Amino acid sequence: MIRMLKIDGHTHTELCPHGSHESTRAMVERAIELGFDEYWITEHAPMPKDFVQRFAGPADDWQTEGLSWEQVDDYLNLAEQLQSEYADQIKISIGFEIEYLAGFEETTHAFLDQYGKKTQHNILSVHYLQDDQGKFWGIDYSTDELQAGFANELKTPQLLYQRYLKTVLASARCDLGSFSPDKLGHISLIKKYQDYFGLPEAFDRSCQQLIDEIMTTASQRQLSLDFNSAGLYKKYCNDFYPGIQIALAALNAGVPLIFGSDAHGVDEVGRGWHGMKNFLKVLDTLKR
Repeated sequence: MIRMLKIDGHTHTELCPHGSHESTRAMVERAIELGFDEYWITEHAPMPKDFVQRFAGPADDWQTEGLSWEQVDDYLNLAEQLQSEYADQIKISIGFEIEYLAGFEETTHAFLDQYGKKTQHNILSVHYLQDDQGKFWGIDYSTDELQAGFANELKTPQLLYQRYLKTVLASARCDLGSFSPDKLGHISLIKKYQDYFGLPEAFDRSCQQLIDEIMTTASQRQLSLDFNSAGLYKKYCNDFYPGIQIALAALNAGVPLIFGSDAHGVDEVGRGWHGMKNFLKVLDTLKR
């Protein structure tokens, strides 16, 4: 029987521009109160400085996505202080949630080369997709932005899923150097607005082939998957990330699933832990 380690492996801080701005210290203390053994602080890395030139969505999206470049040292100092201060109560790992953006790999590689030595775990996520003209649109900022960027694909949702999964596969294959992320973040995020747009719950055969390729790559590169509870509490998602189909594929491929609350505030730390832990046990009985 599979056993999920009591790790909250995806959390944010008071510095996150789209978060609650609640004390990171209070979030760590909440994790201790809930009995977590490990707590990963993984703030959104800054966006590339020239990303705006290839972005087609609302300015507030990319401007509030991650830390500013000027905040990076402040973030690391905050995380290192908490890591040291609470070392005898909980194991804290420090890292970044890195954005995978095709065409910006060198910038991301350079960022990790500069700051990676201060990190223990980094997450690689896809929050932006390119349209047919190569422009980027956010997929989790608003229903309006997703509609504006991918209206045609929303009429044939499996094509939208394929576009997203191809990007996730590219992220999994991407070599970002010695400090390349070791975890793929919420890889069904494309379904955040599934109930708003009436998107299909199941991925079709073509998507399943992409999912299997992602799992093969993750296994070969020793990547874990974010077993993320945040989607359960999103107005139009109401499901965990990455969903049952991808989670089963991960289990069949031997890819570790690591719980993450994706907390942006104190009350979100560890949210859904018991349900996610027990559901994983059930899923383990269904694998091939």
